[in-house]
Amino acid sequence: MSWNTFGRSLRFTTWGESHGHAIGAVVDGCPPGVDLSEADIQPFLDARKPGQNKFTTQRKEPDEVRILSGVFEGKTTGTPISLLIENTDQRSKDYSEIANTYRPGHADYAYDAKYGFRDYRGGGRSSARETAMRVAAGAVARLVIPEVSILAYVAEIGGDAMDPANFDREEIARNPFWCPDADAAKRWEKLVDEARKAGSSLGAVVECVASGVPAGWGAPVYAKLDADLAAGMMSINAVKGVEIGDGFGAARLTGEENADPMRPGNDGPRFEANHAGGIAGGISTGQPVTCRVAFKPTSSIFTPVESITCDGEATEVRTKGRHDPCVGIRGTPVVEAMMALVLADHKLLHRGQCG
Repeated sequence: MSWNTFGRSLRFTTWGESHGHAIGAVVDGCPPGVDLSEADIQPFLDARKPGQNKFTTQRKEPDEVRILSGVFEGKTTGTPISLLIENTDQRSKDYSEIANTYRPGHADYAYDAKYGFRDYRGGGRSSARETAMRVAAGAVARLVIPEVSILAYVAEIGGDAMDPANFDREEIARNPFWCPDADAAKRWEKLVDEARKAGSSLGAVVECVASGVPAGWGAPVYAKLDADLAAGMMSINAVKGVEIGDGFGAARLTGEENADPMRPGNDGPRFEANHAGGIAGGISTGQPVTCRVAFKPTSSIFTPVESITCDGEATEVRTKGRHDPCVGIRGTPVVEAMMALVLADHKLLHRGQCG
């Protein structure tokens, strides 16, 4: 069985392939009466769309979204919201040489092993093209949680990390890497450009912070907020690791170092630290919810790599076409979208149980 739906109360299903006629999403469970139009969704898609600079794939897609259902007179009706984006710049011939060859690191072999055949044109469902619909669905989810502010940024590319001391929120929109450190962004220009020219690719780490999340969202044991957040982030194509709060760093601390001390505040407790990433026991604490997401290097590269054909014969493969030299860059809006979708789902779940 294939699973193309995520969420419990606020659910979204994506469909479509990289080189198909269109891609789409159905968002179900959105409360009625929410103001919604294409203009509420398009800015987030514009942030993710390809071909914006030399550091991303040169595929040119306008990614113009259409709302097909679930909205009447500018407001959601409570029925499924259907979203559509047409594919307009496919070059399927670029993939003809790998029709009978597996790309190492990509999902080619795994898809073939599961289904008995695969859509080799851009990877089909395993392509990062699918994430455009997560961003569209995430834009709807943001309207369900107006009290929450979500910010993601690239913190590391190719092993070169930004300096937290140089954090400047305004800088994120001023460079092509969504980086809050101007010095790091300058270094990354050379780093990514060299990888692109060499026919290679680089990995990246994206950090995400959601502020304004009230205490109480989430549930114990099997519906933990951090578990769903990790699952949502891991479902993004090319993601290989997720950390909540300090993540693996917490394993290197003592108990007193890892504790988030509390003091009396004017409106509930005042936390002196946030090692837990705003979640304790699977439930939000009222602190910012934080996570780090690791993107692997793009698997479709022009550098020859040893592989096998579908008949099991040894070969070398290099992938023609247009690919991101660092897919984590455009993954930043996708991480924000998944944060929004998970938080909106848990807000509605909390309201359903606790009122």
